[in-house]
Amino acid sequence: MAATLGYVPARHEASTPPVKELMDRWPALHMQSEVYAEFQRITNQNLPNTFYAKLDRHTPRLMALFRQKASKTGKTADTLADIFKVHDTQELHDVHTRRTTVLHALPVYLHEEVSGFFRTCVVSPNKEISVLLMVLLTTVSDDATSPVHYHPVRVSVVLEGDVVVNLPTLADAFLVMFGLIYALHLSYPKGLTNMFEFTQKILLGLDDFKLSPKLQTLKNDLMLYV
Repeated sequence: MAATLGYVPARHEASTPPVKELMDRWPALHMQSEVYAEFQRITNQNLPNTFYAKLDRHTPRLMALFRQKASKTGKTADTLADIFKVHDTQELHDVHTRRTTVLHALPVYLHEEVSGFFRTCVVSPNKEISVLLMVLLTTVSDDATSPVHYHPVRVSVVLEGDVVVNLPTLADAFLVMFGLIYALHLSYPKGLTNMFEFTQKILLGLDDFKLSPKLQTLKNDLMLYV
């Protein structure tokens, strides 16, 4: 799929207002539907429809790759194995379970740093939120130490210390964060460039003419099983 616009999220310049000020000017972006509408205005793409269709299409192969890596040795393998231990204990393996697993496992597989982006708490730490720049904060009722949560109380999209919106699933929260990055011209989270470019270039087909070697290898592998 070719990009309809040559638009890529850009880093804030020094003169750009803080996110909170931008959100105050544009309060509708606190709504999931408005984020999707703005993304479609920018790219001429229906963000949730395209993202979920492509993600679900590639999920079987992605899961196979992640499990294959988890069977080996090393830090990445151990982290993936921990994710799948929790995944495999779930009574229901529906589309939401698989999406959550893939979103947690993908950046690990790509050797990216996820601890600063995926955060978990038992009770929302209001005092700590103010220091979070770009985070998906999962609130759970118990066992906050688990590497992945399938039944959260909520997942909060946090930008520069403010909760933009609370959503029921990690996948929905990730997608709103991605849309906000486009709407507000933000940079991708530090250390997660490959994960977000996978979403942008492979799943959504936006500006996909140049991929990093790591993403090109993954794309080639996925295309063999389409």
